[in-house]
Amino acid sequence: MSTSERLIESTRELLWERGYVGTSPKAILERSGAGQGSMYHHFKGKPDLALAAIRRTAEEMRATAEGVLSGPGTPYERVEAYLRRERDVLRGCPVGRLTMDPDVIVDEALRAPVDETLDWLREQLAQIVEEGKESGEFAPSLDGEEIAATAVATVQGGYVLARASGSPAAFDAAVRGLLALLAPPDAIDH
Repeated sequence: MSTSERLIESTRELLWERGYVGTSPKAILERSGAGQGSMYHHFKGKPDLALAAIRRTAEEMRATAEGVLSGPGTPYERVEAYLRRERDVLRGCPVGRLTMDPDVIVDEALRAPVDETLDWLREQLAQIVEEGKESGEFAPSLDGEEIAATAVATVQGGYVLARASGSPAAFDAAVRGLLALLAPPDAIDH
């Protein structure tokens, strides 16, 4: 792994663990094993390196979600696969956690990859819901954008509840609840 890659990966981990303020240049250098000169050789400073790390985190989340959402199955099965995919629930979402970081939110450049990723995710989910409505799998009264917003809120809120309780049970319950609401009528156990 190149020095710039080690710097980006170390910054990604530290942002997830400590937030922007807690991610000092010293901590980045210690974690990456890079020298101070190399950090400033590859990046203008902490904001530039943080932006590269946030972009990488957003790209990774998008690729993971896209792999599931564009996979095989009915619209319901693809939404279910997204909601039930393996996650480190107690660590939280690396992108969602950035929305709670005041230093990221006030900086338009740092916030942009987060906003773009969450917008992209909602668009993908809304398209799947619309596809399900067209095929008769989902009720015609469902609004794709509202269901997509609900799915994203369920995942992000599920992370918060799980972290607060120290157990993934709250996340799992939220996912089960949303899936029960979306389940095609013939899939509901009587």
